[in-house]
Amino acid sequence: MSKVEESIEVDVPVSTVYNQWTQFEQFPRFMDGVERIEQRTPTLTHWVATVDGVRKEFDAQITEKVPDERVAWTTVGGDVHQAGVVTVHRLSEGRTKVMLQLEHDPQGLIDKLGDKLGFVRRQAKNDLRHFKTYIEERGTETGTLRGTV
Repeated sequence: MSKVEESIEVDVPVSTVYNQWTQFEQFPRFMDGVERIEQRTPTLTHWVATVDGVRKEFDAQITEKVPDERVAWTTVGGDVHQAGVVTVHRLSEGRTKVMLQLEHDPQGLIDKLGDKLGFVRRQAKNDLRHFKTYIEERGTETGTLRGTV
């Protein structure tokens, strides 16, 4: 299992960051390689993404949601094996720290090579930077999904 931890500070309130992070179908707007995400149930999403140059489809189960604090998930079935959590931390009224912790189990030669070369870490860092730009330019979330899991 490989582990990635990245964080970024954004200039929007914690509730705005949390609300946007629960709008999974919007992820392709700021995550490179993510083609589409479908919210199938309140706790199940279906992803279509390019991982290490290979198009993959997989499901992710939301295992924990605490409004304005955290969203955790794990993949189920398929050949993408990962689990992660995003936590949001209020720094001030209009500033939030977003922390991503991701564990992934590279499968096959291409995934293992990409892992050794730091692909997942770079991708996570870039996705957080794109999220920062996306949410700061919008200034507000595209929707809310506030329930707990």
